[in-house]
Amino acid sequence: QVQLVESGGGLVQAGGSLRLSCAASGRTFSSYVMGWFRQAPGKEREFVAAISWSGGTTYYADSVKGRFAISRDNAKNMVYLQMNSLEPEDTAVYYCAAKLTGVRSTGRDSYDYWGQGTQVTVSS
Repeated sequence: QVQLVESGGGLVQAGGSLRLSCAASGRTFSSYVMGWFRQAPGKEREFVAAISWSGGTTYYADSVKGRFAISRDNAKNMVYLQMNSLEPEDTAVYYCAAKLTGVRSTGRDSYDYWGQGTQVTVSS
């Protein structure tokens, strides 16, 4: 089992950057595929990015491709989401998630563990 705690959210102007962090507990962190999801008010939670256990494979939603970058540090049990060129449409609560199944499946139901979320607000 793994517990996840996100941090790094905040208020930023359009065009700015933020880096989200997710701290994971558990000795088997390096076995987990890690993902980031987001949920805007009145909308369903949607996939943002995922990274394989080794960090060698990443996937991104089309809406963030080229602007966001997911990375992980298995020695520190951390996963990050670097967000650049932020837009007001990126405003949402961002969630860190973990699973033991394949990285290619981006559905939220494929993830087993979730953090509590961190708010990102992008002003125009």
